[in-house]
Amino acid sequence: MVMIRFAALGDSVTSGYGDPMPGGGWRGWAVLLAETLGCELHNLAVSGARIGDVADRQLPVALDLRPTHASVLVGMNDTLRGDFDPAALGYRLTDTVERLTAGGATVMTARLPDPGRMFGLPGAIARPLGRRMEALNEVLDRIAVDYRTIHVDLAGSAYQRTHWSVDRLHPSERGHRLLAHRFALAMRDAGHPVPALPGLEATNPEPTAAQRVWWMATQGNRWLLRRSTDLFPALARMVVDEMRRRPAEISAPEVRNLR
Repeated sequence: MVMIRFAALGDSVTSGYGDPMPGGGWRGWAVLLAETLGCELHNLAVSGARIGDVADRQLPVALDLRPTHASVLVGMNDTLRGDFDPAALGYRLTDTVERLTAGGATVMTARLPDPGRMFGLPGAIARPLGRRMEALNEVLDRIAVDYRTIHVDLAGSAYQRTHWSVDRLHPSERGHRLLAHRFALAMRDAGHPVPALPGLEATNPEPTAAQRVWWMATQGNRWLLRRSTDLFPALARMVVDEMRRRPAEISAPEVRNLR
């Protein structure tokens, strides 16, 4: 039996953020999946990573490991930046998956959830963010077809509150378990040996309401300040563009009704 070598590429979601262990540190969906498969895991994911970071820094390391399986779960951070370019990002993602596949790895990819819905943002911001994510997901869907990746849709059940940690940015333990479960199920459906499916129930204590409020007061505001130099101007431009876009999208009968 061939030993599975699993290289996990991506950002903070794959590195385990949101799934803290009682003794300290993070676990996450990649560890949960590897434990189920009984495989050798090399988690190369880094918090804050963007598609370019995965292609430039994580991919060369992964190729040297010659993995039998690899996951590429990245892109959310790119949709929240002012330099978002789906064509350029699609090229980097395609090249990353192509090179992993050429190296003999079975690659796992996913459709990503809409950040506007995750954060509960107002429509003027949520709509353009949704269009960005849909453009990126179209690229991921095409890659999945072209390279026959194990592809799962993480958006369908991702919006349940219990699946997200207190920061609304990373999966909770339940969310990470759902990711591991979905990937294991997709692997089994594709004919890969999967001894068992990861459990869906949380085993560690979930944060209380008071802990959620404390986190937002002590940590959440600092995150907003760190991102404000890039995220807020980008969001402001999207709001202006959305306000300009809306009248042009109203049909002639609707215009008459507004008079």
